[in-house]
Amino acid sequence: MSSILTNNSAMVALQTLKGINSNLAKTQDEISTGKKVANAQDNAAVWAISKVMEYDQSSFKTLQSNLNMAESVVTTARKGGENVQSLLNEMKNLAAQAGSDGNDYATINAQIVAKKAQITSIVNASQMNGANLLKTNPVPGQTDFSVLASMDRTAGNAVTSKVSITVASVDFEANIVGATVTTIADRASALTAVGEIEALFTLAKDGVAKLGTAAKRINDQSNFVANLADSLKAGVGALVDADMEEASARLQALQTQQQLGVQALSIANQAPQTILSLFK
Repeated sequence: MSSILTNNSAMVALQTLKGINSNLAKTQDEISTGKKVANAQDNAAVWAISKVMEYDQSSFKTLQSNLNMAESVVTTARKGGENVQSLLNEMKNLAAQAGSDGNDYATINAQIVAKKAQITSIVNASQMNGANLLKTNPVPGQTDFSVLASMDRTAGNAVTSKVSITVASVDFEANIVGATVTTIADRASALTAVGEIEALFTLAKDGVAKLGTAAKRINDQSNFVANLADSLKAGVGALVDADMEEASARLQALQTQQQLGVQALSIANQAPQTILSLFK
């Protein structure tokens, strides 16, 4: 039955065209933004998960930056410690040289004193960003240096623990700079100085080894955090990024459907005109 009051065909064609236009607009948004889930309205559950992952990814990038700075602090101290170790070895050789009769003890002692003063200068200068692990207090009021290394999250999205890496001071300031080396005035005092310097050399060696171990641990954690941040970024992309190839194919199909929908609506709108022919 034909009616001049209700054009059912046009109504169906119009609703179909509206649906096509809606899908077309959404597809165009996906292509322009690069995201299939751009806001909570698109998919609330996926959007919420992606935001937590984005937050964690940003946090891990910050942690990586902090770890890199901490590694620089430890590495600076390690290199300073290696220089101290080298100077102590030179001091020991000078003292050993004075262990034979007939040496210029005063000159040798002056050289040792000068090298010990150089050690003091190195210990004071081996700092990065105000932290110096060769001193008794690497940072004011503390005998160690800590850096936040990781944050653990439960399935309920709550951060349950924060893990730090703590590096203790090797305290060259008190143990080496503050140590007394016997003044070399004769063969006997030279032999005493050799033993004292040997003990300081051992302290320096052990301290440098500890700093090297700490630097390696921080570096390993930094690499882990960097990989974790990259994994989270990839995970967020898998959740919210649009498949551009699929979106492009869908866009072309919807544009074709839109053209056909417009034609169908046009044909449906012409149907009432045929009723007029019945009255001619």
